[in-house]
Amino acid sequence: MDWDRLRTFHAVAEAGSFTRAGKALGLSQSAVSRQIAVLERALKVSLFHRHARGLVLTEQGEEIYRTVQEMAAKLALAQARINESREQPEGPVKITTSVAFGSAWLTSRMNTFHALYPDIRVTLLLVDNLELDLSLRQADVAIRFAQQRQANLIQRHLMTIHYQVFATQEYLKKNGTPLTPQDLDDHEIIVYGEDVPAPVADMNWLLQAGATPGKPREPALRVNSVYGIYRAVRSGFGVAALPYYMSSESPELVHILPALHGPSIDAYFVYPEELRHSKRIAVVRDFLLRQVAEDELADSRPSQRRVGE
Repeated sequence: MDWDRLRTFHAVAEAGSFTRAGKALGLSQSAVSRQIAVLERALKVSLFHRHARGLVLTEQGEEIYRTVQEMAAKLALAQARINESREQPEGPVKITTSVAFGSAWLTSRMNTFHALYPDIRVTLLLVDNLELDLSLRQADVAIRFAQQRQANLIQRHLMTIHYQVFATQEYLKKNGTPLTPQDLDDHEIIVYGEDVPAPVADMNWLLQAGATPGKPREPALRVNSVYGIYRAVRSGFGVAALPYYMSSESPELVHILPALHGPSIDAYFVYPEELRHSKRIAVVRDFLLRQVAEDELADSRPSQRRVGE
């Protein structure tokens, strides 16, 4: 069956008249009538009862009409999706995550994102020890560091964050480079503070790595913020365990004791179920996943700033 004839049939069934259907299609009444006659001959059935007051679908015509109606609806939906895919996504997106991750990793990628999607207006809400409620739309998206249990949230694994040991070149020149975990006894260790919950279990593992059993090291400085620890290390204060992504943002940081592995934590891209079909959320998610993939590729290359291997 020719689709143009079926489209004409659909218009006639909707209008109830060859004349009115012809006006809707931009065809003459005789052209519409001929197309319906050709279609009826092809199907070997009558599709309309002809009455003085108009046209009424036959039983077979009703069956064809329902089928064509479904086809027309599916084509309209497909066309709408195609048109939507051609349109540049736009509108506001609020993203919440921790101060450390947001400051050291996320913000540095917003320039690239903005160049790709200039009509998406991003707001970053960086908070520690507080989770904004996505169901109340305090934020549209969260990057969180534990799997979420709420049924109305969708989550996608974003990355696994490894903690590694860092110091600055300036500090190492002044104090020497530890080549074994035992050498940390002679260095200034910066750890997480004790007064607030740590973002990672066993956060202060560096105090015991290579230390005499039962005699953990005393830290030179405690800071109840991963970002604060990062800033202290960058200042040349001492040695600390930091998320690996911080080193890629700070060329002055040197990865030491590469064989010494600390805890890992998984990060998830989380958003409410009601935003499942949002193009803005989809492009943010896909952009961040591409950034993670690029980071992993770069991390697999030989590093110029690792010592102790």
